Amino acid sequence: MAYYFKGAKILAPLSITSNEPVYDVDTVSLSKQRASQGAQRWELAFNTATSNDTEADMLVGVVEGITTASTMVMPQLPSVVKANTSSVVLPISANASAGSSSVSITSDGVISKGSFIKFSNHNKIYLVTASVGAGAVSVSLYPSLRSAVTTSHTFDTSNGPASAVTLNYYRDVSNLRGLTFTDGILSSTGTVNLVEALI
Repeated sequence: MAYYFKGAKILAPLSITSNEPVYDVDTVSLSKQRASQGAQRWELAFNTATSNDTEADMLVGVVEGITTASTMVMPQLPSVVKANTSSVVLPISANASAGSSSVSITSDGVISKGSFIKFSNHNKIYLVTASVGAGAVSVSLYPSLRSAVTTSHTFDTSNGPASAVTLNYYRDVSNLRGLTFTDGILSSTGTVNLVEALI
């Protein structure tokens, strides 16, 4: 399955990184102590295949709207998309509080380990850490829930082109670029770096 950014096809390699600050301290007895504040965001880096049809969108996209969040379909691993057989939108079968690392749902198929998912009341993307089958199941998630979910919300998955998992992102401002033309025909924006917008 192909994924797109501003109308241009995303090329491999695609980097999906979890940024979760962890503090590491050596004590005087040389034991390790590690702590996390529980904050986490996804960061993506990729190149695109720009064509004559998409280069204007790409140029406008790299210079406009730098202070606002945008959205795109969250890329999924091909093996995960192939293994998933569940519907795109599934009901939550029990309330889960903020800080929970699992959610109870009713699934009509397989949700594979490594799937990126969202909840209808969240902008945050979560990762399924263990595969589950059909029926009433508990889905293990990373990171822990930022806010509560209830049975009035839905568990949104990505199953091929019918994805309900959109990434809210900001462009990384440390590598702003324009468009580079080669031989007056081909154009490239270079590496695109995105950070999840935690709204």
